[in-house]
Amino acid sequence: MRICVVGDELSVGVGDARALGWTGRVMARTRFDRPAMTFTLAVPGETTSALGARWQAETESRFGPEQDCENRLVVALGRHDVDSGLSVARSRLNLANILDVADSSRIPAFVVGPPPGRPEDGERIAELSAAFADVASRRRVPYVDTYTPLAQHEQWLADLATNGSTYPGQAGYGLMAWLVLHTGWHSWLGLPSDE
Repeated sequence: MRICVVGDELSVGVGDARALGWTGRVMARTRFDRPAMTFTLAVPGETTSALGARWQAETESRFGPEQDCENRLVVALGRHDVDSGLSVARSRLNLANILDVADSSRIPAFVVGPPPGRPEDGERIAELSAAFADVASRRRVPYVDTYTPLAQHEQWLADLATNGSTYPGQAGYGLMAWLVLHTGWHSWLGLPSDE
């Protein structure tokens, strides 16, 4: 199995003193029944428009031949669409295009939504997360809402305050990993749940 995680700097754990981020924590807790490789392909500051333009070319060289390998795509969405002023409609379309191309290539996808950031962006990130959830739901793709459960979470907020309201630290990435692990991750991989 080969899993490509595409997204912005949050997918590689910027701000995490242990340098694991949520991706490393999720992989450490996943017990594969066959060999698996994970590739985290991050671009700092990336919007969904930029992600849509690059993900296929970057994953293509890392995925194995279909007959020899099970390929999987994790779309780790950040908050940069809010910063760049992209409309929610454009962000929805960008994610829809990514998921549709993955589906036509028979690559199962899993989407992790944007977590809370600066307090003043809260309403816009919540709207973006809901839009992404809807796009994924319409395509029957698992979606992890990281915004709603973390928006008022004390540990998350404390982590953000420590890192200047931009990136979480170890505790915050641990919370994101927990959400991923408990929102369909194992079933998406065809593995028994790790309780």
